[in-house]
Parts: sequence; structure tokens; C-alpha cells
Amino acid sequence: MTAWQDGFRQVAGQVAPRAGHFLRWWRGSLLAWLPLRWQWALGWAPARLLLQVKGDVLLLTREVGSQRIEAGRLPWPCEATALSQVLEPRVHRLPRFWLIAADQVLRRTLRLPSTAAERLHDVMAYEIDRQTPFTAEQVSFDVRPLGLVSPEQLEAELVVLPRVRLEQWQQSVGSWADAVGGIDVLGEDGSPLQVNLMPMAQRQRTGNPQLRVELLLACAAVVMLLLAGSQLLDNREQAADALRGDVERSARNARGVADERAQLQALVDGAAFLDQQRAQRPAMLSLWNELSRLLPDGTYLEKMGVEGNQLQLIGLSREANQLVPLLQGSALWQRVNLTGVLQADGSAGGRDRFTLTAELRPVAAVATVPAKEAADADATHRP
Repeated sequence: MTAWQDGFRQVAGQVAPRAGHFLRWWRGSLLAWLPLRWQWALGWAPARLLLQVKGDVLLLTREVGSQRIEAGRLPWPCEATALSQVLEPRVHRLPRFWLIAADQVLRRTLRLPSTAAERLHDVMAYEIDRQTPFTAEQVSFDVRPLGLVSPEQLEAELVVLPRVRLEQWQQSVGSWADAVGGIDVLGEDGSPLQVNLMPMAQRQRTGNPQLRVELLLACAAVVMLLLAGSQLLDNREQAADALRGDVERSARNARGVADERAQLQALVDGAAFLDQQRAQRPAMLSLWNELSRLLPDGTYLEKMGVEGNQLQLIGLSREANQLVPLLQGSALWQRVNLTGVLQADGSAGGRDRFTLTAELRPVAAVATVPAKEAADADATHRP
């Protein structure tokens, strides 16, 4: 055994008794909040049936905790089967203890180390030879704990019933000796000492006739608990599936909204781009006004087109060879060029067909063109 294992066992040996004392104290404290009647009804209170002979009467007393209530009387002597005639079934199933007088036993109060609390019965077995004139084989005994005197010592009472008196009791009660599960002793105040002087081999264990029903009910409770747990798990799975479906639908809706938002953003960006491009060149009405101002009389336009920043003019004019210098002075465009050669129209009037191109100026650049150029162009147009 390693050192740490030895230390662990020592610590466990010290902690386990204290933990057991704490749990018993905690359970007793909780039960103290309930009335004894409720504890008895719920089966949480220690209960037993006490039998005591008083003259020609067998007194039956139900003991629940520290409370004792008379449960019935039988004429003495009688047989053990007579109990079922005067007791209700639940009281009839209680453990039965026969009460004997205090002068039938020997009692010794001893002080022992507190570490002997867990094996108090075995420790007291070695004290019988020294505390009584009998050996352990000649008596039936039990130990009654009296509590701690100090953190290191506890006080306990050794209660001894000689075998001779046990045999005398068995002969006097007859069949009752096999019908009871213990022998207790009446104290000086008339209360039982809460000991059991019946030898272990002779103790009568009272069976529970409803044990099978209680086991069936317990099994049914376990099955119902499992079914409830399964139903709860199934409900949770259905809720999770429903939530998963809602999340997927929400995700699809979110993706649809995102796509629509992207399309809308693309349309907005395209419109903004077109507005920006449109804003960077002169308006069509301005171009018409400028052409109306600069083109000489007798000039007709068949087509005017704007593609990007290029302006194209196709028409007829008597002064087709003068159109380039006339249009060159406009603030709305620049680089006016005659595309191709002039072609005579062939009709009366002496007009020539022309094709002109010009580069439109940005709106910002139009404002920076000197006003003198426009005035010069106007002067050239109007001699």
C-alpha cells in the first residue's frame, strides 16, 4: 500500500462517521418540521407495537417516535393470533416488542472513545466480562447510546439480560415468544429504553403482506417515469425540428431579402452612374439651343446623335465649309471636325451634305471656358 492510499483511508475513516452523523442530524431536523401523525402517515417515522402484561390484561401500544398511543387490549393469557381481531392492518404489520421490567436486566453506563461509535456493539461485547458477573455467551445484550460527553468521549449504557431469565420469559409467554421481534425494557420513567434484548437468531421478522403490491407500484412508477422521460425527450426533439425548420425558412427569407437588396443596390448604383455620366455632359436642350444659335441660316440638320462624349451632326447647308469654324467657338464642345467630304445635294438651292463630329466638354469644364470665346463666336456668326 502506498503512502497516499494509507493517508486517503485514514481521512476517509475520519470523514465517513462525521458525514453519517451529519446526514442523520439533517434528516432528523427535516422530519422535526412535520407532525408525528404526518410522519406516521407517510411512513417516515420509526414505529413499533409494544406489548406489556398488566395483571390479566395484555396492553397493546403503538409507538411513533416518542409518542405512544394505546392501540388495544387483550385478556391475558391469549394467543398471538388474537392480535388481528383488535388491530387495523397497518398497525398489525408493525414490528412487535415485548416490554419487561427494569429489575429483570443489568445496566451499566460506560464512557468510551468517540471513535468507537461505529462499532459500539462489538466494543461492548468485550466489556461484559468486566462489567457483569456473566460471560458474553451467558447473556443477551444491547447498547443504548447516551450521547457525546466531549469531542473525544461518548457515553453509552450496556443493558444485559441473562439467558436464564430469557428462557423463563419464553416459558411464561408461550407462543408469543415466536410472534415478537424484540424485547425492550421499561425505564424508571415508564418509557422504553429503545433496546432489543432478543437474540438475533430468535428475532421475528414481521412480513409485509402488501410488499408485492408495493413492488408492483414501484415498478409502475419507474415505468411511468421512463415513459414520461421518453415523451419529454420526444417533445424536445419535435420542438428542435420545428425550430430547425423555422431557422431554415428564416435563412431562405434572409437570403431572398439579401438578393433583392443586392439587385436594388445594383439598380441604384447603375442609376447613380447614369446620373453621374449625364451630369458630366451638357443637357440635350442646351445642345439644341447652342446649335440654333451658331448654325447659319439655310442650314438644316437631318440627324443629331450623342454617344458617350461624341456629338455627331448630319445635315445640309449652303455654308458647309464654314461650319467648322462657326461651331468651334462653342463652350459646350471642342475639336469640331468635318468627317468625309462635302457632297452636293443636287437639288435647287446649292446646299451641300455634311457630317460633323465634336467632343462634348464636361459640365465642369464648360463653366471655365472664357466668356470672350463665346462672344467672339457670336461676333463671327453675326457680321
